[in-house]
Amino acid sequence: MSEIKNRSEILFLYDIENNNPNGDPNDENKPRIDEETGKNIVTDVRLKRTIRDHIKIKDEKGNDIFVREVIYDDDGHIQDAKLRASDYLPKDKEELKKMSAENQRTAIAKSILEECIDIRLFGATIPLDLKVNNKNVTTSITWTGPVQFKMGKSLHSVKIQHIKGTGAFASKQGSTKKTFREENILPYSLIGFYGVINENAAKHTKLQSEDIEVLKDAIWNGTKGLISRSKVGQMPRLLLVINYNEPNFFIGDLDNLIKLKSEMRDEQIRQPENYQIDISKLISSLKKHNEKIDSIEFLADDRMRFVVDNEQINLEDLDKFQEISL
Repeated sequence: MSEIKNRSEILFLYDIENNNPNGDPNDENKPRIDEETGKNIVTDVRLKRTIRDHIKIKDEKGNDIFVREVIYDDDGHIQDAKLRASDYLPKDKEELKKMSAENQRTAIAKSILEECIDIRLFGATIPLDLKVNNKNVTTSITWTGPVQFKMGKSLHSVKIQHIKGTGAFASKQGSTKKTFREENILPYSLIGFYGVINENAAKHTKLQSEDIEVLKDAIWNGTKGLISRSKVGQMPRLLLVINYNEPNFFIGDLDNLIKLKSEMRDEQIRQPENYQIDISKLISSLKKHNEKIDSIEFLADDRMRFVVDNEQINLEDLDKFQEISL
């Protein structure tokens, strides 16, 4: 396994059709909207959950996921963070009795970083409730995550559609009327996420280059494979990873260096064929900082069209670009 020595940046685009990419529980679970711009917002927590869920189901490398639902008894009770952390205490009860609070804390931290890829990637603040000489000792562990994402946002304005439907069951016992259901969806949204992989924080969580390969697979295939009722139809469209050869250097703000161009009004857009992605500013920045870039990886959907200075281009034709193998 190899350490993360320099910084990397991530640009990820995906779309969703006739569904809800990220409901707001404080607003009737409606899609999140920036009221000033009309753009769709998706939280970084939603993307991290997608990544975690995919790794939990598909990972074959023995990686565990710390932040997940664990039922601990026959009544269906779910672990809280303290109980989840206790899973990583030494199993030898006699050995455990002899350990100080600090030694227990150290043992938990070591086990979590060795086993849990989501903590190596995203960090965490984990509360601990330890027992020493039959007394409870409360403490915590905090890691700043090397991989951080901004809030995702659509590259165009969207319009929420309110839909009503009829349920299959009666509204109450003895009734001849069925229940009604209501939901709010977006006809279409192309969402962009920007992320950074911080090599300094990576040292503290023991993040390895092999973990980044798992991350890239989970971003792309996890998004595509998220087949719940409100997420079915999500499609990854572009994954771009810029790897630098100089510590602490990165371009930044990649999501604001691209622009959706269409002859249609934003709210009329329904599919990739309705627009082009102008990457002129992005390419200009890459050329400007060419000497500080080690490599650029990408994976792009065939339906996406990219333009530079109003001319359509293929990403394969750009110097220093190489396809990601997933």
